[in-house]
Amino acid sequence: MALRNEPTAPYRSAQDALRVLEAVARHTTGVTESEVARHTGLGQERVVGLVRMLRREGYVEQVAGGAYVTGAAFGGLGAARGGGEAVREDLQRTLDRLRDSVGAAVYLSRYVDGEARITQYADGPTTPAVNEWVDFRFCAHATAVGKSLLGQLGPEARRDHLARHRPARLTSRTITSDALLLSRLADRPPTVPHLDLQEYAVGTVCAAVPITAGSSVGSLGLSLPVEEVHRLREAAQALNRGAAGLLLSLAIRPY
Repeated sequence: MALRNEPTAPYRSAQDALRVLEAVARHTTGVTESEVARHTGLGQERVVGLVRMLRREGYVEQVAGGAYVTGAAFGGLGAARGGGEAVREDLQRTLDRLRDSVGAAVYLSRYVDGEARITQYADGPTTPAVNEWVDFRFCAHATAVGKSLLGQLGPEARRDHLARHRPARLTSRTITSDALLLSRLADRPPTVPHLDLQEYAVGTVCAAVPITAGSSVGSLGLSLPVEEVHRLREAAQALNRGAAGLLLSLAIRPY
């Protein structure tokens, strides 16, 4: 099955959402969507969508008269209580919502100390996670999240990774040629989703988009059974839309 890759844009949404949040925070007695649009220079329709996302994440809430003020999640940003665990819990709630909206298991990954790692995921009875039959750390060449992470590295870092983790054949579709894999990574724009069409495991297809925040290289992925491959493109687009909320959380509360 051929899928046409399309650019993703979670970064612009997260940046615009921060502008909206800043505008709301400056008006402690409340501000309307029309006023936010005027203060930020963003269109009314754009602001409505961003406010909806911020409400969903708990950063703003509506008060009498239809105005908006900062919400409980924003008020807790400066609190030290809970530390990293509080951030993990916030991210998990966001991942759970993404799982339900996309209708697939979702995965948050990071490239840390030269290794590709799945740091958190959300699955469920109807959205089972991939069976990790081979450690994900050694299979970046064969997974959508792994290729998304490698795609954000420089050429030397990519070659170094493949030198340390030789691309092994996991299925008949797995790319094992360094030259071919590096060529495909170099040719693919960083904002285009990466796909895994049964390269890691027979019976599973995946997609992933980058969610780099600051100097941290990260990726957000999903998996579906191959019987639902017809949903992959639509699910990847939904994942991309949801990535903005996760990226916003990471920008506000680095993990």
